[in-house]
Amino acid sequence: MTDAELRQQCHIVLPGHRQPTPAQMFAAMAAWCETHDVAHDTYGDGALIEQFERKVADLLGFEAATFCITGTMTQVTALRIACAERGSRLVALHPTAHIFRHERGNHQLLDHFQALQIGDPFRPWTLDELKAVPDKLGAAAMEIPMREIGGQRPDWDELAAIKAHCREQSIHLHMDGARLWEAAAAYGRTPQEISAGFDSVYVSLYKGIGGLGGAMLAGSRAFVAKAQEWFRRQGGNVIHRSPYVVAAAMQFDARLAAMPDYFRRTEWLYEELRKHSALVPNPARPQANMLHLHLPVGRERAMAIRNQIAEQHGVWLFGRASHGVLAQHSVVELYVGDNLMSVPDQRLREILALWNAALTN
Repeated sequence: MTDAELRQQCHIVLPGHRQPTPAQMFAAMAAWCETHDVAHDTYGDGALIEQFERKVADLLGFEAATFCITGTMTQVTALRIACAERGSRLVALHPTAHIFRHERGNHQLLDHFQALQIGDPFRPWTLDELKAVPDKLGAAAMEIPMREIGGQRPDWDELAAIKAHCREQSIHLHMDGARLWEAAAAYGRTPQEISAGFDSVYVSLYKGIGGLGGAMLAGSRAFVAKAQEWFRRQGGNVIHRSPYVVAAAMQFDARLAAMPDYFRRTEWLYEELRKHSALVPNPARPQANMLHLHLPVGRERAMAIRNQIAEQHGVWLFGRASHGVLAQHSVVELYVGDNLMSVPDQRLREILALWNAALTN
């Protein structure tokens, strides 16, 4: 039985949001389109997409925003343009940046820019670490929150100092805001307050939002216009973006409104995790409605325990497990969304106790 089949048989799933079937998703999209009299865009021209781009731009406090088919294309394009404008091809990136970890060297192979790693792999990079770079930088990119280290984010005052430094040194500051909406709830700030001082921001339309895919890039009108041209050059000029926009737009407001509830649930979860020595959260305190759990067993054993609990109790604990830094340790991710919101408190306490016992026996 595959992982997907085993997960589908579970009546309780801990991480993420409920996953509708394609039939359910498409039916909801069709109903929303009927209600709102939606017509397809043509190569990005159309009322629906233009209104949604304007909405995202306003939420982030930028002059303009534009749709892109993938976040991967969005970010390297933004940084390429930034470097050309600032007169340096060097970009400062954290060692766990998505560009390093998941994009297979595209920034080098496609000659977008040259990357410098800054900061400790297990913490957000700091102003002092940025200042220590002796070279003229075209751009610096910061992920808020940082997925690969459990959803950590920079301290608010530190972030303000980084923004000021980049402005003074004419360094284009770009935000990987794939989970910006989650960070806003945790900071207790609006997305616009967080984005203020950044020169460009990328946001995902599917991660916390639950859409089918796609991304938005926000910035100045001139910057966004250049990005649109580069998206075309790279094969991103999809004739109809409406399916992606509808899938995001129809649930966008509700998802953003729910983010504070997701974060409060995360805070509650942390209190319960303190009772279980084998479930060690990172970061030590919640910084977004996501976290990593460090387990005292190897990856293969962690997966076996997950599958055993799924088969015997109908509970799906997590998706993937990664090897830990220490031998015979592993790391799993929990995103606190609709699923964890719907599990009664007492039942969740029982599940955590069951999981902890399986890890320690």
